[in-house]
Amino acid sequence: MPGPDDDRRVDFLDDLEILPDITGDERSEGWGDSDEDSTARLIADRPPHWG
Repeated sequence: MPGPDDDRRVDFLDDLEILPDITGDERSEGWGDSDEDSTARLIADRPPHWG
């Protein structure tokens, strides 16, 4: 018969990543954006009345 739960040895794996630090929807790819320069994208998306 095994002993109480307090006597069990638990090994922790410090290098195991259970949850990522940044999720996919926090990255630009999650919003459908590419890795291109955001300044170039903003200039290309400029409205015509801005001249």
